[in-house]
Amino acid sequence: MEKRVTFKGWLLPLILLTPQIIVSAVFFFYPAGQAVWQSLFIPDPFGLRSQFVGLGNFEYLLGDPYYRASFVTTAIFSILVTVVSMGMALWLALLADRLIKGSGVYRTLLIWPYAVAPAVAGVLWLFMFNTRVGVVSWYLGLLGYDWNHVLNGSEAMGLVVVASSWGRISYNFLFFLAGLQAIPRSVIEAAAIDGAHFWTRFRTIVFPLLSPTTFFLLVVNVVYAFFETFGVIHTITGGGPQQSTTILVYKVFSDGFVGQDLGSSAAQSVILLFVVGILTVVQFKFIERRVHY
Repeated sequence: MEKRVTFKGWLLPLILLTPQIIVSAVFFFYPAGQAVWQSLFIPDPFGLRSQFVGLGNFEYLLGDPYYRASFVTTAIFSILVTVVSMGMALWLALLADRLIKGSGVYRTLLIWPYAVAPAVAGVLWLFMFNTRVGVVSWYLGLLGYDWNHVLNGSEAMGLVVVASSWGRISYNFLFFLAGLQAIPRSVIEAAAIDGAHFWTRFRTIVFPLLSPTTFFLLVVNVVYAFFETFGVIHTITGGGPQQSTTILVYKVFSDGFVGQDLGSSAAQSVILLFVVGILTVVQFKFIERRVHY
């Protein structure tokens, strides 16, 4: 019989929860409350006083074509980063899971990119694709393709997607590999004996059993694409050219810290938090139904 731990009274549980409550209040609830409060004001150019405008900042943002365009850019960027990083990670995990010589070395090498910070990863890819000294752009020039992500918005978007996905593949690879190794070999071997080919086994057995891992990574990667890719975009394109790579989180920075429009920036952060919350609820409400635990 399982023996459960019980507490007599409420004082000890409250003491144990107090550190986490304090951390959440200081680093989450207080900043979120400040953002909501500041979104209702417009500060003067010198930051000496603020004027209460209510929902004026939100009305201005929803009527701004550049801000609405950043929604489309964020949707395209997040979808591409999620699909590329998860697809490549699953493919590499399938290869590493096979019983081949030196598989342990391959797994270790595939994990290394996860240790690289997003800003550092952005600098590395920027050097490789630099229009003057980049080795990749130089080889593309030999092939007759004039690479210039500084002027071409599509090339800039492709570069930040690749750079953002590169660092995330290792994280997804770890979970996919752990999920593959948790699948009983007897089930796969039985399917192979019955004549099922590799892709048939993957489609009918392996991938359905990986659905909990896939769903978890889907939620995590969407949040990553919305928030943690700021360093990559800031170091490679700075949101350009012509705001073609300005996603929502980068527009919060550019309007708040560069443009010094703190009211609009706070309103954007509130909208961003609201959008991510809705996406997470939708994922748990509809996509989780297809997950087989």
